[in-house]
Amino acid sequence: MSSVNIGVLISGGGTNLQAIIDNVEKGNIDGEIKVVISNRRDAYGLNRARNAGIEALYMDEGEYDTEEEFNRGILKELENRDIELLVLAGYMKVLPKEFVDRYPGRIINVHPSLIPSFCGKGCYGDRVHRMALDYGVKITGVTVHFVDEGTDTGPIILQRAVEVMDGDTVETLKERVLKVEHEALPEAISLYCQGRLTIEGRRVIIDQR
Repeated sequence: MSSVNIGVLISGGGTNLQAIIDNVEKGNIDGEIKVVISNRRDAYGLNRARNAGIEALYMDEGEYDTEEEFNRGILKELENRDIELLVLAGYMKVLPKEFVDRYPGRIINVHPSLIPSFCGKGCYGDRVHRMALDYGVKITGVTVHFVDEGTDTGPIILQRAVEVMDGDTVETLKERVLKVEHEALPEAISLYCQGRLTIEGRRVIIDQR
């Protein structure tokens, strides 16, 4: 299987992006990040991309008449670079059906909980960790999944557990979960690029070769 062309969408600091970049450079991912796109001009992840010699684009939603046109603009940039795998690494917008139709089974997202807990509409960032703490769960974690037309409803690729400590705050829990995200997301991308993931209904089968 030839090297996979990867596109990454971000909205913030890009620590998950950095984890992907590092794993590509180490040879752990048989793919190349062709472009990083952000909907926020101040996203530090754009700097991370440029520092690694990767094309980085800020796309201003205000320059488009509608959100549909904005999303089509992103799709055009991805198609112009022959992107085969799209990764959401802290992208704070829900992708419309048009993306899923264009990249069926080829969009990967990471979520900071063990889906189906603390996920769905409005569950992102610090809110997820606050929900876990308020509920009093003893275990939370990370889910890497394919994206479908719903919100956090696509087939699950990998999950990793993170213990919740009695004295945890949103920040301390977030920090430990993020470390696990930095491991699980590159692992899932690596499996995809090796052609080892098969979707069967709601299940993702990992070839153990």
